[in-house]
Amino acid sequence: MSSPEPIIRSRQAEREVNGVSTQVVCTEFSNYIFIVLTQYGKIGTLVSVTPDSRANDISTPTFSTKVLLGKDEPLIHVCAKHLATFVSQEAGNRPVLLGLALKDSSLDTITQMKEVIKSCQVW
Repeated sequence: MSSPEPIIRSRQAEREVNGVSTQVVCTEFSNYIFIVLTQYGKIGTLVSVTPDSRANDISTPTFSTKVLLGKDEPLIHVCAKHLATFVSQEAGNRPVLLGLALKDSSLDTITQMKEVIKSCQVW
């Protein structure tokens, strides 16, 4: 008898990004993707990234960000959108719940973190 497919799929990884230990956990639920990206070992700021549909141009999806818990700063919205947009698109435009606790949020770091997220793909 083979083991059944788990109801909730999850993968995690730990990498060094620009000299800082970074952990990522990606979990797929039926209606959204949950990603925790941390350099502090905590969930940090919780951001919802949801695709918006525009009636006049379906080919160019736009995304809304909303801070649910933590610091509501412009840089958090920019990082969340940059990190979660490709996940949502690859997962069939599902919303992404993103936990961010970053020491370094430079563009180079964010680009490297996208690769870490891709290595934990569950969608």
